[in-house]
Amino acid sequence: MDEIAVIEGAMVAIRRSQRRRTLAGLSGASASGAVFDVLDVVEAAERDGERATVSTVAAALGVDQPRASKLVTAAVEAGLIRREADQADGRRSLLVRTSEGVEASERIHEFRRGVIERVVSSWSGADRADLARLLARFMADFTSVTSGGAPSEGARRRSGP
Repeated sequence: MDEIAVIEGAMVAIRRSQRRRTLAGLSGASASGAVFDVLDVVEAAERDGERATVSTVAAALGVDQPRASKLVTAAVEAGLIRREADQADGRRSLLVRTSEGVEASERIHEFRRGVIERVVSSWSGADRADLARLLARFMADFTSVTSGGAPSEGARRRSGP
């Protein structure tokens, strides 16, 4: 079995699932999945100690500025985020989750984790731990390589010269 082809196939399947917004559909949420994508981007920026902008959303979601602006407007209209003036640059707005947005983020995480828990419910604790460890490592190295860097030193050591 070609492990690289299996990994690539799994990544394609995950991407397709995300595009169809499978989890959003299962959740029965009233707002569109795209609005929750914006909320995820704003939350990630906050978690990293940064402030999201429309440009941040565009880059993270792989859409152009006009599309990102429409998605941000929809999230603002849904009451999940608000725009704040950037004190350093009056031409741009910073995006911040509202209290409703924070609550929605918490519900989304709870829902997603519940689905994942159902998926791996028959797995051993060791298998779950392995998946968590390897997936986190894979994504860290994937991000590094796709940003022009190299895999982590530990990954190179484990995989050989």
